[in-house]
Amino acid sequence: MRLRALLDTDALGLKLLGGEDELDRTVRGVMTTDLRDPSRYLSGGELVLTGLAWRRGPADSEPFVRLLVQAQVAALAAGEAELGSVPEDLVVACARHRLPLFAVHESVAFATITEHVVRQVSGERAGDLAAVVDRHRRMMTSGPAGGGPDVVLDLLGSDLDLRAWVLSPTGRQVAGPKDAEPALSTEVCAKLAAEHLAATRTGRRAPHRVSVGSTTYSLFPVRARGQLPATAAGTRVAPGAASGREVRETVLSDWLLVVEADAGDWAEERLDLLYGVTQLIAVERDRRDAARTVRRRLAQEVLELVQTGAAPAEIAARLRVAAPVLLPGLGAAPHWQVVVARVEWADGEAQTGRVAQTLLEEILVDPHATGPEQSDRIAVAHTGEEAVALVPLPAVSTEHDGSEAGVLAEALLESVREPLSAGLDGDGRVTLGVSAAVHSAEGLRGALEEARHARRVAAARPGRVCAAGHQELASHVLLLPFVPDDVRRAFTARLLDPLRDYDRRHRAELIPTLEAFLDSDGSWTRCANRLHLHVNTLRYRVGRIEQLTGRDLSRLEDKLDFFLALRMS
Repeated sequence: MRLRALLDTDALGLKLLGGEDELDRTVRGVMTTDLRDPSRYLSGGELVLTGLAWRRGPADSEPFVRLLVQAQVAALAAGEAELGSVPEDLVVACARHRLPLFAVHESVAFATITEHVVRQVSGERAGDLAAVVDRHRRMMTSGPAGGGPDVVLDLLGSDLDLRAWVLSPTGRQVAGPKDAEPALSTEVCAKLAAEHLAATRTGRRAPHRVSVGSTTYSLFPVRARGQLPATAAGTRVAPGAASGREVRETVLSDWLLVVEADAGDWAEERLDLLYGVTQLIAVERDRRDAARTVRRRLAQEVLELVQTGAAPAEIAARLRVAAPVLLPGLGAAPHWQVVVARVEWADGEAQTGRVAQTLLEEILVDPHATGPEQSDRIAVAHTGEEAVALVPLPAVSTEHDGSEAGVLAEALLESVREPLSAGLDGDGRVTLGVSAAVHSAEGLRGALEEARHARRVAAARPGRVCAAGHQELASHVLLLPFVPDDVRRAFTARLLDPLRDYDRRHRAELIPTLEAFLDSDGSWTRCANRLHLHVNTLRYRVGRIEQLTGRDLSRLEDKLDFFLALRMS
């Protein structure tokens, strides 16, 4: 705002004492002080309010005014309550240094002036930013990218003093302010993403306010362009009014704008501005999604060839095309892994593969990477109700345990489990399966089936977000999930119910004894030491187990039956 505007507001009680030629100066803030030297607290452009308590005599005015001018303040306003009128020596000093001087009537509180200036400055800065955002939006919509989300976040910081970040639904930082200290930790990002997904799933009105420690954040959803909250005649259409089906289709893919502020008491104009910012970020999100088209098409072509039983030579030709796109500069064809993902809901409805495709693209990005560039090396197709990722590995090394390095099932979920579980709580599930690495087209069909089998193993586990790898397919673990529930119940009841009943009546701990005996590979000494029992006591308990079940724990077949019953119970 301009200094001239202050004189037009009668309620402020200001009288100009000097500096009429400087009234077009811009006011960027306001500060109240009675310090003899307030310069270290000034950044330039302030209207300085003072009650003159710093003045002990006429000689004090000149150095005080000189310090204000060096700090490049906009003007000085002196209260009349303390001395009755503004001293002439202060008027002369301000005139000498061309610093505009106002007198504040004794009936007007400095708080009234401060509130007015802050409100006007904030509104005008928001209007300036809105114009910049609108211009930037038009540029990005009609032409080349205008710098991406980082440019918009810099505008929020420079024009509204708001620190803001863009996060993916899994809590990965897509963009953030320059030189933001302290930066958002991965733990805070995960918590914010989890709160956002949970709020969206339950239909709470945005912005969602979240407190982490002593800091409050406001979360704004970044919706696809066809689902953006619109403004008309100054009225904002509240987000979160989408149907349950629409929420299911977007909740796992939408970005979110995180602002370090409490938006609960913001004016509608500022909220509309922030929703305008989310629209601008959504344009960039759509642009980057469009850039994935080539990689998605390559993955789709390879998947169709593999599923239709095409000749290995034809599949290998497609892989040679894909390798330079996914790994620029790579001389030889890489190894490949296959990852399969599926999203399902509690009512039995399986989400379309396209939703799982978007989510899998995000999950496969290195959780510690910032920005979207890492996703340029991921090719994900979808078919029916599942998504299939073709992951290139430049080189497959061998880890210390002899297994091949690459995508590991549990590692994929380590950083995304918390936010995704919150977004799916009580309603949905995400399951993933990961194949071993293959080095040729001939191995892709087997890798696809291996990943699908692993995903079914993951689906048989409890939890909202589960994954299984190829390592688990060479174990009895692969077989157990596919035993029908009625067979499972009958088998475990026949072997374990007599022991459970006996334990309830006599507190004999036969079940723990059986588990320890099998874990000790049938060794009487190791098992007795583990349970802190005498060997004769252990022999008595094992004898009671055999008597109640009619089984012989010296026989391998009976040991195996007990082992499986305990695993399935």
